[in-house]
Amino acid sequence: MSGYQLDQIDRKILSLLANDARKPFLEIARECGVSGAAIHQRVHKLERNGVITGSRLMVKPSALGLNVCAYINVFLSEDNKYQEVVNELKHISEVVECHFVTGKAALFLKVYCLNNEHLMNVLLNTIQRIPYVMSTDTMISLNEAFERQVWVKDFQDTTLSSNS
Repeated sequence: MSGYQLDQIDRKILSLLANDARKPFLEIARECGVSGAAIHQRVHKLERNGVITGSRLMVKPSALGLNVCAYINVFLSEDNKYQEVVNELKHISEVVECHFVTGKAALFLKVYCLNNEHLMNVLLNTIQRIPYVMSTDTMISLNEAFERQVWVKDFQDTTLSSNS
């Protein structure tokens, strides 16, 4: 996205699509006060410039029986080996997010499992057996208070408020 500047209409489009990726372009055009063709062109330009990186269907994990969400700090014996560890983690379907982070841990994972026994199996027999993984520290989420898409400042917003 080198050098691409978002204008007010781009921000409005992103805000609308972040709230509902299935919103018809003609409806977005009406809300932005431009033609449907202009919305198509702008969305394609946002995609070409890497602002929009795709769209996806979100599946509720519990609908698939994945009732345990855990966050795992992964400590490595050699931090410079993190890419090798990440390559192994990509093959573990229960790991849905992986971040290289600052602090004592090298990696921070989000994992979904069927139950605590499944989580224990993933930890002991999969993640902790990856070369260079020294130890893990696991937190189980008791409840997801909310989840949202990245905040896109709408063209109507002029100041940050405590309600944002």
